[in-house]
Amino acid sequence: MSNCLISSPFYAYLSRLRWIKRWGLKRNAHDENVMEHSWEVAVIAHTLALIKNRYFNGQVDANAIATAALYHDITEVITGDLPTPIKYHSKEINNAYKQIEQQAEQELLALLPDNLKTDFESLIQHDKIPEEHLEIIKAADKISAYLKCQAELKAGNTEFVNAEEQIALSISKSKRPEVIFFMQSFVPSCGLTLDGLMKTN
Repeated sequence: MSNCLISSPFYAYLSRLRWIKRWGLKRNAHDENVMEHSWEVAVIAHTLALIKNRYFNGQVDANAIATAALYHDITEVITGDLPTPIKYHSKEINNAYKQIEQQAEQELLALLPDNLKTDFESLIQHDKIPEEHLEIIKAADKISAYLKCQAELKAGNTEFVNAEEQIALSISKSKRPEVIFFMQSFVPSCGLTLDGLMKTN
């Protein structure tokens, strides 16, 4: 067994996601890192998938979606978090960033032992993730961003006013019933204090 073992820095790279700060162009009342954001997106995506299956006749793999969501920003350990206004500033910048992301995906996969690479391809390489899974993860990512904006506004940070309005508008245009269900069922209580939450029980 011991001659099968190799030294891989893959998880050492992943552990550094906690040092990658999000929302770098804004003053933050509460700093958010990529590691905690990835967990939040994963649990939201998992719930969206379950809602889709249980209420809207979906047949998606909720566990596969949750796992892919955990890795959805893994390349940022190499690229850093590029703020959305910059990423989508122009078609040229967006295309260039996609190429950088794809290169980072390949570099991270190369760190893995050979027998694990195939398993991780469907988690790390976006072009190998089913489109329906990607759409649910994107929706979860947007909801996570909305919740972040709400938390910042609740803390009195007006830096997030425009971002909150834009993200809320984008979500309101969603035609995905699981997104509407989630926003109506789960989001309103997210702004409550602990005492407020306990009173709802």
